[in-house]
Amino acid sequence: MGQTTKSLNEKQITFIEQQKIYFVGTAAESGTVNISPKGGDSLRVIDSKTLAWLNLTGSGNESAAHVLRDPRMTVMFCAFEGAPLILRAYGQARAIHRNDPEWEIYVSLFPESIASRQIFLLDIDSVQSSCGMSVPFFSYKGDRDELAKWSERQGSEGIQNYWLKKNQRSLDGFETDIAARSGLEGKK
Repeated sequence: MGQTTKSLNEKQITFIEQQKIYFVGTAAESGTVNISPKGGDSLRVIDSKTLAWLNLTGSGNESAAHVLRDPRMTVMFCAFEGAPLILRAYGQARAIHRNDPEWEIYVSLFPESIASRQIFLLDIDSVQSSCGMSVPFFSYKGDRDELAKWSERQGSEGIQNYWLKKNQRSLDGFETDIAARSGLEGKK
């Protein structure tokens, strides 16, 4: 049933590119384990050993805080249509922020969004496939647009203020570095 490899193969890459939802898991050395669902056009396979995903502004910033303390990350995909499959990419991640030199290279891979907060690069250590035979069938109806509408109403300054107010620390109080690495230090 299950199989573990060191990198993604072409069939797995095609599967990933067809998915409408994926899940990101991170944890620091202590505190809360975070699992976040992600959707929209926010993930790219860079190569067989690298994934990039665009993190949009949201209520928390757990992944950024966790990766600073412990770069372990798991990205999981599930087949909700067609043949059953669960695919997990395990590896070491890092966050790229607006003031980082690589930002423009990677942000250009994604649709433009005022809500773009970080881009995470996952250097894959291993890939595991498992059967997924108990995962139910679901049909994709479309992407939600509430976040895009909210972000547009906030505008760039409103988004940055939101980061300063709500996204500087994790649930466990860990720093996210968003103010410093996005050029917002000293702003209130």
